[in-house]
Amino acid sequence: MRKIAIVGGGQAGLPLALGLLANGFEVTVASNRSPDDILNGRVMSSQCMFDAALQIERDLGLDHWGATCPTVDGIGLTVPHPDAPHERLIDWSARLDRPARAVDQRIKMPALMHEFERRGGTLLIADVGVADLERLAAENDLVLLAAGKGELTRMFERDAGRSAFDRPQRALALTYVNGLRRAAEYSRVAFNLIPGVGEYFVFPALTTGGPCDIMVFEGVPGGPMDCWRDIRTPQAHLEQSLDLLRTFLPWEAERATHVELTDANGILAGSFAPTVRKPVATLPSGKLVFGLGDAVVISDPITGQGSNNATKAARVYLDAILAHGDRPYTREWMEQTFERFWEYGEKVVTWTNSLLCPPPPHILDMLGAAGNCPPLASAIANGFNHPPDYFPWWVDADACERFVAQCMGLARRGSGLAVGAASAAGGAIINRMGMASSMPRSASAPTTRK
Repeated sequence: MRKIAIVGGGQAGLPLALGLLANGFEVTVASNRSPDDILNGRVMSSQCMFDAALQIERDLGLDHWGATCPTVDGIGLTVPHPDAPHERLIDWSARLDRPARAVDQRIKMPALMHEFERRGGTLLIADVGVADLERLAAENDLVLLAAGKGELTRMFERDAGRSAFDRPQRALALTYVNGLRRAAEYSRVAFNLIPGVGEYFVFPALTTGGPCDIMVFEGVPGGPMDCWRDIRTPQAHLEQSLDLLRTFLPWEAERATHVELTDANGILAGSFAPTVRKPVATLPSGKLVFGLGDAVVISDPITGQGSNNATKAARVYLDAILAHGDRPYTREWMEQTFERFWEYGEKVVTWTNSLLCPPPPHILDMLGAAGNCPPLASAIANGFNHPPDYFPWWVDADACERFVAQCMGLARRGSGLAVGAASAAGGAIINRMGMASSMPRSASAPTTRK
């Protein structure tokens, strides 16, 4: 029986571990926190998962919250008008083909840890260091690191050719709340883009106390939404959240008139640099450690892809391990396995990074046109489930023009010129607001390459 150790009991490590157990492997998972520590700790992420990632969990028998977690049935985009902040320059929404869900990881990870042990896995609660990795490498056929924070991730070299940024691009904050007034028609990720200030999005979720909503704030560094460093109490965090809504998004403030925190641990604030790392690290002994999930690809949460990427990477790695049989896990095999994930992940990273930078005119025009073109709005919304579907039209202006025209033709034959003119006007207004000059600049071009 082949033996595999996974350091990190999160959204990548645990599904992979459970999939390996189901296929006859002997598996050890090491976590620096026990299930009780996680359950009683602070929230860790926003973790909205779309259907393709949820299907991977269903295939692994891990769909434990489908009947209790509120659904996210659509995506909406709103941009305030520069000359009338109480009005919306762009405002549209579209349904997802299949619903998304967000389960608080304080619920999910303890449940998966207990299931892992119940199925015969070995759960090790320890703050793993290099010496522990050496021991695990000596005792197992393969060691994976699936933890996105801590000293061990520094063993993996930053891939400068695939990392567009060398510093945080947003000041981030989460606020888990009860009492938010529901969106009309259907539940959605309500995404608000405030040029020069940042982004705010909110969506329904399941937390330790039941259904809730998760507010996510993404502030441009140095701007008015970069305001969390001096917040000392959970209530002050909530008040800061509401003050931002009252200042910049009055329609969202109206929905939040009666909100309260889900619990004292339902808040989080911080920042990090989106980074891609090389997938193989070498221990002092010469043994190899294979990186997975956030250990090697960590993106800004602006597109909500973190948990989705982790789950999809786990599926790629599981398939590769099963196909590899009894052969040794060499550096070449590890790099080839990561490249199979990167065929998907590169598009996700490129798309996510593009939303952290000043948008080109074709993106502004496209987002404006979607308000009058349901097929285009649907394509944008459903791309969250599979971001490679955005290519090439998200990054190529000519391809974007053709795609928008195609969508317009589906929506209303012969009306493309009118819709196009409206979208161009919206893009011109946004440009006049100074978006390009007030958004953060990357350390290098926001593209990825192999």
